[in-house]
Amino acid sequence: MTLRPGISLIPVRFSGEIRPGDDLFEKLSLALRHQKVSLEEGDVLIIKHKIVSKAEGRFVDLNGIKPSADAQAWAKQGRLDARVIELVLRESRRIVRQQKIGRRPLLITETHHGLVCANSGIDLSNVDGGKHALLLPQDPDRSALRLYSTIKKKCGIHVAVIISDSFGRPWREGLTEVAIGVAGVKPLIDLRGKRDPYGYRLHATSEAVADELACAAGLLCGKLNRTPACIVRGYRSGGRTGSARQLIRAQAHDLFR
Repeated sequence: MTLRPGISLIPVRFSGEIRPGDDLFEKLSLALRHQKVSLEEGDVLIIKHKIVSKAEGRFVDLNGIKPSADAQAWAKQGRLDARVIELVLRESRRIVRQQKIGRRPLLITETHHGLVCANSGIDLSNVDGGKHALLLPQDPDRSALRLYSTIKKKCGIHVAVIISDSFGRPWREGLTEVAIGVAGVKPLIDLRGKRDPYGYRLHATSEAVADELACAAGLLCGKLNRTPACIVRGYRSGGRTGSARQLIRAQAHDLFR
């Protein structure tokens, strides 16, 4: 898929299931060879967090979870699985919002990573039919850096890595992709102080390019597409460093907390 002259998207389809302990670089290399595609200098690799979590063994057997009284009380309000609610509470630093929308109870939490999202990012879809829950990577930035460093060592090229997840947004319907782990690319481009084509000096513009790149890949890496990775070609990251933590707005500047 070509977005505009000079920037294109290349889907990377993996075969088989990702299992704990799998080497993601080897899985990626196999998929690329099968598609007769090679990574190139300056590419940006977007990879869905789910296969990272699976490779890192972030599964939790729901049969081993004993729900607390709080989890059971909240689950009863919407006929939810109290074991999943217990995991949501365990994986959160705090509850940001707790309410019912119609008949559907909703928990917005702040994870231990500092991410504000629904249900602490815990996932049941595309796992094993509901027997296990899948947690976010323990440290998505570190996971991204590990894959980035492996590609650089074994291929001799700079390929930025972004680990993405699907989040909802205030005031907007639907999910979109966000970067939760970043390596080899600057996640924010600060345009403050620059002048627009009319000479106006920008005062507040900071572009979340890591999220924008993740969203571009999201056009191909849907939940039902069995395409857990995508190469963005043509955006020159320039080898700049950064962390997804830079995308988390400080609480003092956050209008929703």
